[in-house]
Amino acid sequence: MNDCLFCKFANGQLEVKKVYEDDLMIIIRDIEPKAKNHFLMIPKEHYRLLEDMTDAQAENFLKCIKKLKSLKKELELDDGFRIVINQGKNGGQSIPHVHVHILSGEKLGWEKN
Repeated sequence: MNDCLFCKFANGQLEVKKVYEDDLMIIIRDIEPKAKNHFLMIPKEHYRLLEDMTDAQAENFLKCIKKLKSLKKELELDDGFRIVINQGKNGGQSIPHVHVHILSGEKLGWEKN
């Protein structure tokens, strides 16, 4: 998608510091962190919502999420970490490109009192 910020990050049109990259996705630090370690996992292919993916694309997406286990050290993730996917504007999705929030460490604002 031509005007998608995350697509521009993924294809190198806009400079962003990538923490990790492979053929399917990039991982970057969130610029408005909600925890000590807050990353965004962004698929290189554009999908607005999870349901826009084919079954094969969704399977690749889940494989990327599963890969986090091997990246725990590089991302400084605690043994327990949170994976959040916001779906649609009313679900808190601010950029219409599927992405995963990966949060670990100190809690900042997403916890109920």
